[in-house]
Amino acid sequence: MTEDNIVKVGMADLNVASGGASLKTTGLGSCVGLTLFDPVRMVAGMAHIMLPSSEIAREGQLNIAKYADTAIPELLRRVLELGADRRRLVAKLAGGAQMFAFAGGNDSLRIGPRNVESTKHALTGMGIPIVSEDTGGNFGRTVELSSQTGILYIRSVQHGVKEI
Repeated sequence: MTEDNIVKVGMADLNVASGGASLKTTGLGSCVGLTLFDPVRMVAGMAHIMLPSSEIAREGQLNIAKYADTAIPELLRRVLELGADRRRLVAKLAGGAQMFAFAGGNDSLRIGPRNVESTKHALTGMGIPIVSEDTGGNFGRTVELSSQTGILYIRSVQHGVKEI
């Protein structure tokens, strides 16, 4: 992973890249890093999803990149606009950790697992296959996707660098 030609994706943000550029996001705890990739056109997209559903939105101007149900259709729209073919798109996921232990089974505190579930549900509904994932656990991740190779590099303090 080099710092050359990197498109940064912030928290509750999404972006696309092609021409060998890489997409990178940091600070994935309970958030999910979703990537879409067309291996023929070498078009990549990444979303840093914070929450499972925009139904809980309280902000005045909705940040569509923040929620799985709104970020995924927008990311799809942008990779298609950049030349990707929907039939070739594959998805990879990272993050969705349960960062804190809570007593009781309060579902609202399971943000990481719920982010993963809602992301998978949306992708299934769109017919986009998930080819690999590194989700769950209780640790943070930084991810970088190459638009040239489609390799997703996952870095964590606990587990070093992993490629999926």
